[in-house]
Amino acid sequence: MSNKKVGEVLKLFISKSGTSQRFEKSDISLDMLGVVGDKFYNKDAQRSVLIASIESYELIRKYGIEMPFGYLGENILLDYNPYNLEIGTQFKIGEVILEISQNCTICNHLAVLDVKIPTLLKNDRGIFAQVVKAGEVKEGDEVYLV
Repeated sequence: MSNKKVGEVLKLFISKSGTSQRFEKSDISLDMLGVVGDKFYNKDAQRSVLIASIESYELIRKYGIEMPFGYLGENILLDYNPYNLEIGTQFKIGEVILEISQNCTICNHLAVLDVKIPTLLKNDRGIFAQVVKAGEVKEGDEVYLV
């Protein structure tokens, strides 16, 4: 099985229980229940990891809106756009293998920063993935389609 390099990890984030604040990390651990230490850990395997592309932030910036990284709720921010990949597609990041489980829908909380964001990112917020092989992901890790 050959892997095709498609990009790399730019930023990593987790959410803590009791807060909407995102915490940037240099590495995260993932197991079959999701991102270890994240408030959504062990909640829904199909939605255990949220992956976003830098392109979402660039799209918003074109409309004059400055949106901080992590605002989309992503755990992993890539310099690659995986939004058009089919459900079931697998990719490897560091030692982890993830499988796309569903597209991420827009949440109304995104409108807090600017009311136009939900409309602008209707199909470009991110994707959810489930963990197929557990391990560590670090900033700068390369992303390969499996």
